[in-house]
Amino acid sequence: MKHVVLYFGSFNPVHRGHIALAEWVAEHVGCDEVVLVVSPKNPLKADDSLAPELNRFEMAELACARSRFPERIKPSVIEFLLEKPSYTIDTLRYLSRNYGGQMRFSVLLGADLVPQLERWRDYREILDGYPLLVYPRRGFETTQYLDRITLLNEAPLCDFSSTEVRRALEQGDDASAMLTPEVLAYIREKRLWDPVRYAERLTERIGEEPCNAALLVERGRWYYRRQEWGKALNDFNRALGIDPARDEARQYAEQIEEILAFRYKDIYNP
Repeated sequence: MKHVVLYFGSFNPVHRGHIALAEWVAEHVGCDEVVLVVSPKNPLKADDSLAPELNRFEMAELACARSRFPERIKPSVIEFLLEKPSYTIDTLRYLSRNYGGQMRFSVLLGADLVPQLERWRDYREILDGYPLLVYPRRGFETTQYLDRITLLNEAPLCDFSSTEVRRALEQGDDASAMLTPEVLAYIREKRLWDPVRYAERLTERIGEEPCNAALLVERGRWYYRRQEWGKALNDFNRALGIDPARDEARQYAEQIEEILAFRYKDIYNP
């Protein structure tokens, strides 16, 4: 009987850490396939930066094809076809009902998710019916359900998340160390987490919340990275006018003033 490890996630976007883990599992765990189950929407997570599901699947497809085991590491659209919101137990029941005679399924999850298991729908059925393979996450020690799970202590740790990848993309930073070339090219082609769109959304939100200092600092940082000193300084000073204790805004404002003082010394640029 084929052993399939199911790796559930938003993969928003899929990054090198996801693939490195899937490769390790394919190599070190006695399984035939590792399947990245791309979730349409996590019912326990509100995320307004979630890319369209087809885009996320196509990125996963590109990343899996680039892996060391492209015949054994594959993405799945199964949760796109089931009732939403997506619950892990519903997917497991469907797969067991339709393919249980040919396959047995294990679930791969991070150590950060173990404390949340009790919030999962019918989590006891998952614990009792499916082997759980738990990979390490920095800062999380697994102490629960030790008689029901297998700890993959030697699995590779990843020091960045999809959230950090999206942030780098939106701010125009280099994300090539976190993404495969194919996925990065796809993101640019589809203008996912596009820096200009991100700034436009920030401006819209500031229009709705003009006294939100955090939004002003965020847009100020965006301008700062593009060396748009005047716009950045205006945002940091506005943020300080709202919240004088916001040290980050003060530090950025001081840095910009030093830059301007150094670069523009003549009488025409006082």
